[in-house]
Amino acid sequence: MSSAIYAAGAVCWRVVDEKIVVLVVHRAKYGDVTIPKGKVDPGETLPQTAVREIEEETGLRVALGVPLGVSTYPLSSGRDKIVHYWAAEATDKAIAQSTFVPNNEIAAIEWVTIKKARSYLTYERDVEILEAFAKLLDEGVTATFALIALRHGKAEPRGSWKGSDASRPLTARGVKQAATDVPTLESWNPRRIVTSDAVRCVATVAPLAAATGIKPKRAHGISQEAYEEGEGSVREVIGKRVRSRKSAVLCSHGPVLPEIMREIALATGTMPGAYLTDAADLDTGGFSVVHLSATNPASGIIAIETYEPVA
Repeated sequence: MSSAIYAAGAVCWRVVDEKIVVLVVHRAKYGDVTIPKGKVDPGETLPQTAVREIEEETGLRVALGVPLGVSTYPLSSGRDKIVHYWAAEATDKAIAQSTFVPNNEIAAIEWVTIKKARSYLTYERDVEILEAFAKLLDEGVTATFALIALRHGKAEPRGSWKGSDASRPLTARGVKQAATDVPTLESWNPRRIVTSDAVRCVATVAPLAAATGIKPKRAHGISQEAYEEGEGSVREVIGKRVRSRKSAVLCSHGPVLPEIMREIALATGTMPGAYLTDAADLDTGGFSVVHLSATNPASGIIAIETYEPVA
């Protein structure tokens, strides 16, 4: 059987005259109306693809929001196409800076109401993704933000390191993990970086800080040292991040990550469950993206995505 072709895209949305409208694209080659998306380039992750393709097709630079689902359908070649979708708010800044001009691939872009989009979209599979977005709106979820729990990259083993545990550096693999995580983490446009003050965590977020220009805030309260000594302040750190309602990366350690996930649940009135344990069970360099409502964080966790390290 032929291998599948992977792609990614998003339902881009904005508020116009107090109404939610979504973006559809008119494709010149196929003569259809669809949701912006495109194929994964070699070495890309699906979130990277979604952000890149939206910018290439519509001129809009967006940050991803809540995942909306996956469409799978056969191509004439006999291969399956598997497309992952997210919601993505088009901010006023993104609209003002749009670089779209009609081209051989995309003849036009159009903002339409959800009602119109239901009958306007060419493919039923696109309508199904639109309905997943409409369901979120019915539940009162519009703008969202993400708290991204990141486990530090691979570090020198504790048993062979002569210095303090907090001074253990990243291995060559850990350095590579930290660098290759950056393009995917940027897909959610983090506004803050909070890290354990251990060397391996500080080094893990250094490439992200360099790429975004965000100065990381060191928090001893989410370090493994504080956790092991019973002096952690995870609740305080998470509470501040939830109150700020801005997407943030929190870099910590394997033993501390379950506490981070638990405190996110408690801070948002979310029922605990095995899914929190699964989201905290990360390999070095891996991360989980927890989506929360920006208008009403107490409505609970909307979705969690977990990503393995690329390197």
